[in-house]
Amino acid sequence: MDNLRISLVQGDTLWHDPAGNRDYYGELIAPLRGTTDLVLLPETFTSGFSNDAIDQAEGMDGPTVAWMRQHARAIGAVVTGSVQLREGDQVFNRLLWVDPRCDVLHYDKRHLFRYAGEHKRYAAGKARLVVELKGWRINPLVCYDLRFPVFARNRQDADGRPDFDLQFYIANWPAARAHAWKTLLRARAIENLCYVAGLNRVGRDGNGLAYDGDSAVIDFMGTALSECTDEEVVVTTTLLADELAAHRARFPALLDGDAFSLDGI
Repeated sequence: MDNLRISLVQGDTLWHDPAGNRDYYGELIAPLRGTTDLVLLPETFTSGFSNDAIDQAEGMDGPTVAWMRQHARAIGAVVTGSVQLREGDQVFNRLLWVDPRCDVLHYDKRHLFRYAGEHKRYAAGKARLVVELKGWRINPLVCYDLRFPVFARNRQDADGRPDFDLQFYIANWPAARAHAWKTLLRARAIENLCYVAGLNRVGRDGNGLAYDGDSAVIDFMGTALSECTDEEVVVTTTLLADELAAHRARFPALLDGDAFSLDGI
């Protein structure tokens, strides 16, 4: 594993304006060319978190996937964020992982936010995704997934290597529950012996909900390496491979974890 540069793009997403959001986030990430390996955009970054945005759902051949391919190639880094994607008669809150070669992988949000009725209009994903970048195994998840530690749990393969070295969450996490956001990000990092990044939006959405950002990169001890406030900002943090390996060697808690399996994983 080489060191990994990760950029948090904490923006004020426009309400139900896909073209405007592509322009807005395009301006924020363009200066990152050559300075980062992985760019995180918020959950539903083309619309804001809205059940009504289902009517704007695109296909995998739509303008947002094309936009992500264009920018991943232009800045020479993976670009990831979630949008409403339609497949047949179902719409998913789909996280897209787009690399500079324009290859696309995806993860469909498994835990739909019942409190806001997300489960009534969107289809739930089933399988967890682990991708590799610069020797790192990375597990991308979406917002409400943060509250479900079994699905987010790190394990070890037959060779003794953990499932992932970095876990990240892209979110639209309201300010009213900011304490839970900050607490659970640290819990996931500590229990999984990995780096964790959380990327949230700021501003106020079309439903009147306020978002405080509080995006952060957390190390394996639960310490914030970078932490944002409630303003638009782009922050790049370097994750140190040697420090992660040394911590796992000193404190091999994953070896004492309980064996389990989940459907679809």
